[in-house]
Amino acid sequence: MQTVVLGTTGTTAEDVVAVARHNARVELGEDAVTALAAAREIVDALAAKPDPVYGVSTGFGALATRHIGPDLRAQLQRNIVRSHAAGMGPRVEREVVRALMFLRLKTVCSGHTGVRPEVARTMADILNAGITPVVHEYGSLGCSGDLAPLSHCALTLMGEGEAEGPDGELKPAGELLAAHGIAPVELREKEGLALLNGTDGMLGMLVMALADLDTLYKSADVTAALSLEALLGTDKVLAPELHAIRPHPGQSASAANMLAVLAGSGLTGHHQDDAPRVQDAYSVRCAPQVAGAGRDTLAHARTVAERELASAVDNPVVLPDGRVESNGNFHGAPVAYVLDFLAIAAADLGSIAERRTDRLLDKNRSHGLPPFLADDAGVDSGLMIAQYTQAALVSEMKRLAVPASADSIPSSAMQEDHVSMGWSAARKLRTAVGNLNRIIAVELYAATRAIELRTGLTPAPASRAAIDAVRKAGVEGPGPDRYLAPDLAAADTFVREGRLVAAVEQVTGPLA
Repeated sequence: MQTVVLGTTGTTAEDVVAVARHNARVELGEDAVTALAAAREIVDALAAKPDPVYGVSTGFGALATRHIGPDLRAQLQRNIVRSHAAGMGPRVEREVVRALMFLRLKTVCSGHTGVRPEVARTMADILNAGITPVVHEYGSLGCSGDLAPLSHCALTLMGEGEAEGPDGELKPAGELLAAHGIAPVELREKEGLALLNGTDGMLGMLVMALADLDTLYKSADVTAALSLEALLGTDKVLAPELHAIRPHPGQSASAANMLAVLAGSGLTGHHQDDAPRVQDAYSVRCAPQVAGAGRDTLAHARTVAERELASAVDNPVVLPDGRVESNGNFHGAPVAYVLDFLAIAAADLGSIAERRTDRLLDKNRSHGLPPFLADDAGVDSGLMIAQYTQAALVSEMKRLAVPASADSIPSSAMQEDHVSMGWSAARKLRTAVGNLNRIIAVELYAATRAIELRTGLTPAPASRAAIDAVRKAGVEGPGPDRYLAPDLAAADTFVREGRLVAAVEQVTGPLA
């Protein structure tokens, strides 16, 4: 099993995915343990002084003006966790919770939070035991971090609340900790606050969305190429010299991917003999421009994620010179913006894919294909309603593209009067990514069927590899009407697992 070692300098996107999705073990590096101990000495020294220090010897938020005496500080830290664990709604996914816990531990290990080493070790022990706190859909405004979601995780650290064991069964957290030999943590000064005050949920979902979208953008280049081929379009618009004079990196990469898929095709270019069609429709001709803009958006979002993964997000923070200072680094705006930007790009990619599918199904625009790619049009409806499903997904994608980060709702008696809504942006992006996968799967289903209906013309070797692989995956080819939902589900899984890209790359080599 892979092991991820957390030091003081942050972590990588690959490590987040390994822990969240693949149950990689987590260990603390020696530098992290040393930094944790040093920062804790600073907090203990401040706690012993009579002067109030926010997060150490005061209340929180709008209640920060009250000085809390030593006899009540442990209760203060317990209470903030219990009171802030106020989420509602359905549970969020296991991988999201694991990313949330891992990224909070990442910040703790920076040595800027003042948390004791034994608390960090217990956090790692819970991850390694496969114990997953129950975290609810609603409760974060994305400012002061993802407070409610992180509070539910901290509650498990205290042995309270509910959690899911490695067997998937829900049990009281205390029982699960005991079963794995993990002692609940008794929180001390600042530790309760330090466990709650971060943008870890929205960042974790951003990192996983980036991993998924990296595969989906390659998949979309493949399906766009298949549709171009099925429509007897021209690949001349993909020539590198055309994209060099508008030098967006993503555009050039998408065009190169499409050109690689279409190499050796016997279907492309036939429209030159079709007088009414001087050039292909925008959804075909401009595929690299749209997908490329999305790829460049991914690149920007990846830069933001990398900066966040190297960050220590807490309030207050412990500085190397011994100061414990309040700050605003917990605000989720940098992450929220790119989460919303990705949802916009994903919606547009889904929209152009649906337009190509519709063109394949319309006998007036498909250049010789049967209506709805049906076996016996009229008796058979073909893929008519598959396109309805795709259109419904696109319509929802457009609603999900409305930015969450443009909203702000004040909280905490107007102390927290501007919030990022980054958690909400992340939740809707997760839905959008799933929808985009389904949309691309429908285009794949339609385009492969259309190519097979072009009898007497030979598709590109990479296209043939894609068709063969998707047929082996249980997605049937042309023929009379049948129950379509299983075919569409199989195509969805095929795309999501990266098998479409893998099949094509067996011929083309690595796609960009």
